Amino acid sequence: MKKAINKIRNYFSTNFEVLAGIIIFIGIIASGKDFYKAIIFMLEFIVIMEVVKMVSDFIKKETLRLRYVIDIFIIFLIRDVIILTTNKNRDYFDISFLLFVIFVFFIFRILAIKFSPGVIKISKDTVIEYDDERPNKKVTTTKESNSDE
Repeated sequence: MKKAINKIRNYFSTNFEVLAGIIIFIGIIASGKDFYKAIIFMLEFIVIMEVVKMVSDFIKKETLRLRYVIDIFIIFLIRDVIILTTNKNRDYFDISFLLFVIFVFFIFRILAIKFSPGVIKISKDTVIEYDDERPNKKVTTTKESNSDE
């Protein structure tokens, strides 16, 4: 019996998300709230967390990452889709339009990550690297050419 309890304790100590999910689920059932309203509240909380993360990142690094802005819009639109789908008088055109907009934002997010200005190769010997700690500072490196190449 002690081995089983230790296994359960070890599992929840490494996977605290499962424990947090169980506690939230029991809290929703105990409060008597509708499940979709709880999901909407959690998504609103995530939007607020993302906005705070974006603002704090802007204050620290003095740059605004496009990825954070797109993430906020995607989460907010997912919240709207959940609200519209749980409505008794569903408008399928609005839901389809929001899903299309979410798809477009996912494409923008992928492009923002793929084409982020981390390292730019100018020529075979010159590379410009942007320092993440100080975004306005560029570090230019030139490779030494070896005669063995």
